[in-house]
Amino acid sequence: MKAMAMIPTYNEALNIELLLREILRQGPDIGAVVVDDNSPDGTWAIVERLRKEDSRVHLILRKNERGRGTAGVAGFKYAVDQGVDYVIEMDADFSHQPSYIPFFLSQMGDCDLLIGSRLVEGGGEKGRHFLRKWITRSANAYIRLILGVPVRDCTSGYRVFRRQVLESIELDQLMAVGPPIVEEVLYKVHKRGFRVKEVPYILEERKAGESTFNRKIMLNALMMMWKIRWKYRDYPPKNFS
Repeated sequence: MKAMAMIPTYNEALNIELLLREILRQGPDIGAVVVDDNSPDGTWAIVERLRKEDSRVHLILRKNERGRGTAGVAGFKYAVDQGVDYVIEMDADFSHQPSYIPFFLSQMGDCDLLIGSRLVEGGGEKGRHFLRKWITRSANAYIRLILGVPVRDCTSGYRVFRRQVLESIELDQLMAVGPPIVEEVLYKVHKRGFRVKEVPYILEERKAGESTFNRKIMLNALMMMWKIRWKYRDYPPKNFS
């Protein structure tokens, strides 16, 4: 298998089947692993049914853990163990349209991490209130200032990694248990000296279900940037020789 989409889920029963079928339609060498935190709405059961229909679908059912961060680590490690060339990180709510996957993969020739970016020319957000768009831009300006990462859209969770990048950044040592996992991974990749590239994509508002985003999550994430900067202040670059 060339590429595997890694999708953390919690209560995404209204989206997950359509999403997985759309991902699989992007090519015969593209699969997916869903990391589900024992969703009460039965998301995991839908994935299990699809897994029996198509061997490219994989499921990690976590009964004793919850959190976007630890789910992401579990999914990354699983995909790496499968030996795929590329790991595609994405959300389950259709804000990250699977139709971008072939384009993203075609752009991997000169980078190690590709970021689907709302904040470069051609990118944007569709169906969102202007306040959410303002929050996106403001949060990214803040994160760039604190972490010094030369990336416009640091908070984008639609990304493609070369397997070797994930093998290099000590996934077991990541500390974020929630959404700041996105910025923590990005910072470690940057500090390691890997090549990062942004390409435009349009984020669309979720098709169904409810978002878990709230003010408390946002404020905690912004505070977490200082912890990330401090923890990895001496993180060594990779020896490419």
